[in-house]
Amino acid sequence: MSDRTEILFAGFGGQGIVLAATILGRAVAIHEGRHAVQIQSYGPEARGGACSASVVVSDRPVDYPYVRDPGVVVLMSRAAAEKYGGMAGPGAVVLYDEDLVPRPDRAGAHPIPATRIAAGLGARMAANVVMLGFLAGRTDAVDPDALKRAVLEAVPAKHRSLNEKAFLAGMTHGRPLEVHA
Repeated sequence: MSDRTEILFAGFGGQGIVLAATILGRAVAIHEGRHAVQIQSYGPEARGGACSASVVVSDRPVDYPYVRDPGVVVLMSRAAAEKYGGMAGPGAVVLYDEDLVPRPDRAGAHPIPATRIAAGLGARMAANVVMLGFLAGRTDAVDPDALKRAVLEAVPAKHRSLNEKAFLAGMTHGRPLEVHA
């Protein structure tokens, strides 16, 4: 992992994009003891409009809080892919909800049916947590245990079991398949 990792989340208002970024920042800053800065942006509509949130993670204090070259781009809607997908440089990892985002024409794109998995657990609104688990399983941007702890701290007690299942489902989906001899 480099000294500075930039992560961009993008979707539409109501998907928990900002919450996902906030949880990631909390995991890094509180549970890993590293530095994190989170910034969010909404379109003119509160719900349903374009929304993005970014997290800059570093081992040193963050001197510039804006994403210039994201190493990880998370896309949760078609409009988000159209608006923010181009920010992913050649070496970036792109994680996308395969039911809501057309397959990006690029290397380093990883699909997950995040909304479908969340719906199967009984709460489509947990798709953002499924995606956080996928991010933990597919990248080295954050320690999976730290991220899981931050998820469970961020939700009300009555929703912890559901969110833990959502996180673990995403993480399991994100782990590379082991080759058995």
